[in-house]
Amino acid sequence: MFFVAGAKNTAAAGRGNERRSIYQKFREVDSFLDKKKTVTALKPGEDRAILLGLGMILSSIMMYFVLAITILRSYADSVWTEEGVCVVLNSTVTAEMNCSYSCGSDCWRVSKYPCLQVYVSVNNTGHVCRLSHNEETADASSECVYVPRCQKDSTAMQVMIMNISEHLKVNQQVPCYYDPSEQQETVLLTRLYDHSVVFHSLLWPSCMLSGGALIIAMVKLTQYLSRLCEEIGKIKR
Repeated sequence: MFFVAGAKNTAAAGRGNERRSIYQKFREVDSFLDKKKTVTALKPGEDRAILLGLGMILSSIMMYFVLAITILRSYADSVWTEEGVCVVLNSTVTAEMNCSYSCGSDCWRVSKYPCLQVYVSVNNTGHVCRLSHNEETADASSECVYVPRCQKDSTAMQVMIMNISEHLKVNQQVPCYYDPSEQQETVLLTRLYDHSVVFHSLLWPSCMLSGGALIIAMVKLTQYLSRLCEEIGKIKR
């Protein structure tokens, strides 16, 4: 009887172990399916995040290229690199300058504006130069301090030039930019692209580049931590 009872207990224990092993297998399959669902749900999001990061990086590179051939090139080619103080020596309206403005399709008319010629002394050194508004004015006119946008109302342009003349008569000392090699006969009142303009123009592409790289790095870090957790789970089982 003892042998019969022992055999029954052994058979019951075997069936219990078999049930537990089958239940454990079902749990492992369910766990695998849950993980697969999670990975399937996460993968498209990770792919979209990586594409977003790559798009931001490529956009920033294109912006760097555009800035390199426009702002940075003009900034590097400019010879008026030193900032100083210019003392106004003479401010005179010398002549009436002609300009043309558009009056429609294939229509151009002539208007006039006064040419204000200003001579200054750079840093009280006795070096006399002509004053120009910026690089564009220096290239457009070697005599006038400012070339207004041509328009039909010549009186408005004349008032604008007279206001500049009065301002220079009141403020005899103005900040200016000059060529340290003294090869240029003109000095500039302002620069088209100074240090602050270059800094702000490079700031946004740099932020976009950093943001794209950060997004890709975070996705890769998430994938690495996910694989690490999976390996740790396998070791514990």
